Amino acid sequence: MEYKPMESMKPVSVATPWSENSSASLPLTPSESPVSAEWELIQSIIPPYIFTLSLLGILFNSFILGVFVVHKDRLTIAEIYLSNLALADFILLCGLPFWAMNILNKFNWAYGDALCKIVNSVIIINFYTSIYTLVMISIDRYLVLVKTMKARWLRRTLYAKVICFILWILGLLLSSPTIVYRKVMYFEEYETMSCILDYTHGSSWKLAHQILMNVVGFILPVLVIVFSSGNIIKALFQRRESIGFHDTNDRKATVLLYAVTLLFLLCWGPFQVFTFLDTLCDVQVLDEMLWSHTLDIGSQVSVYLAFLNSTLNPLLYVFSGQYFRRKVSAIYRRTRHHRRGSDMTIYQRSVVSTYINRTEQINTTVIFNAKDQI
Repeated sequence: MEYKPMESMKPVSVATPWSENSSASLPLTPSESPVSAEWELIQSIIPPYIFTLSLLGILFNSFILGVFVVHKDRLTIAEIYLSNLALADFILLCGLPFWAMNILNKFNWAYGDALCKIVNSVIIINFYTSIYTLVMISIDRYLVLVKTMKARWLRRTLYAKVICFILWILGLLLSSPTIVYRKVMYFEEYETMSCILDYTHGSSWKLAHQILMNVVGFILPVLVIVFSSGNIIKALFQRRESIGFHDTNDRKATVLLYAVTLLFLLCWGPFQVFTFLDTLCDVQVLDEMLWSHTLDIGSQVSVYLAFLNSTLNPLLYVFSGQYFRRKVSAIYRRTRHHRRGSDMTIYQRSVVSTYINRTEQINTTVIFNAKDQI
């Protein structure tokens, strides 16, 4: 695809699932060597990175969900939230290969207007669902360790399931700008059919969308998590100092929460920063021409770094979640026992058959009953 100079660009964007209606969002001309070299590097790295990320993340999250489904015990409240987080990550990663193919196809969207809206709105929905599921996990830990008496009637599995359903509805509502303004448009100067966020007839929606992403999708959840975490640390310290209380299980569960939250901040923080800088350019607090190249490259790198979070979360469950590891071990032991039982049945059949053939005194219908061995 031949890229045009910045001055000739229309105010649209085709580069990432979160690309906004900004003239700073398309690459510059190949004649500007530093810029073109960086864009060529990004466009050569991102597709294989997305495919690898999606494949591993789908496998990992499928494993997490499979363990929760196969294990016969009823899910705890924490596990309901963790399974909801794994489901959100799984669905988000299923939408990313479309963008990898889109980049490989030189930003020609070949999947129609409906999938343009669906794929990108699904990504937004699961972004909000993931962060607010983390918030609920943090609040649940807060109730268990700080508000122990209230937790007895506030922490119920039915409430957790209803809250997860509400979170999906919330994600759907917050993705409405993407559903409305994401569309496939033809750009004659680039000769592409691109899936873009077109705010041409509603520029205020772009500002609202970005503020929503920063405030509702990051600042408010982080404040709640920081408040909960601070009180949890304080409560555990007071118990340890006053009565020598030390619950290893609660401590490990809390460490898992902190690890998942820290990973979220590290992965999504850079994207939120660049979104905020782009907003400052829109309201003319920052010079757009001065910041355009930084926002170009930064938005590309940060948005695909953010998706790494959905692939790494399951690894934290496996290495840090002791209850999850117990479930995996229980499933493994049950499967191994079942196989051993099957092998023993075959062995017993062989012994009995040999014994009968040798003695010719025993009736097999009396000695061996297959139903008793199952």
